[in-house]
Amino acid sequence: MSDPRLEIQMLHDRVLVSPTPGEGERRSTGGIVIPATASVSKRLAWGEVYGTGNHVRTVKVGDRVLYGPEDHAEVEIDGRTFVVLRERDVHAIASATTEPTSGTGLYL
Repeated sequence: MSDPRLEIQMLHDRVLVSPTPGEGERRSTGGIVIPATASVSKRLAWGEVYGTGNHVRTVKVGDRVLYGPEDHAEVEIDGRTFVVLRERDVHAIASATTEPTSGTGLYL
C-alpha cells in the first residue's frame, strides 16, 4: 500500500502511481512464447496509487489502476520511479474481490 515515509502532496487532479514491474516473457492463449523485448503497440500498464490530489474523486491511495504509458510524466523519489498522471488518464481501477451479481449476468 502507501509508504508512510513518502511525504508528497499531489495537487488538483493529479495521481501519483508506482508502476508494476513488467512480467518479462509472456505466453499467448495459443501457447506461443512472447519475449520481453517484443514491443506491443498501445499496451496499457498497471500501477499502484501512492498519492492523489484534492480534486480526484474516484481513485484512492492503494488502488491498483490501469493507465496508458504514453499519457504520463515520470519522476524519481527516494530512488524509486513514480508516474504522475491526471485522473482522466486512468482507464480502470482493479477491484480486490469479484462479487457475484444477481443482475444481468454481463461480464466486463
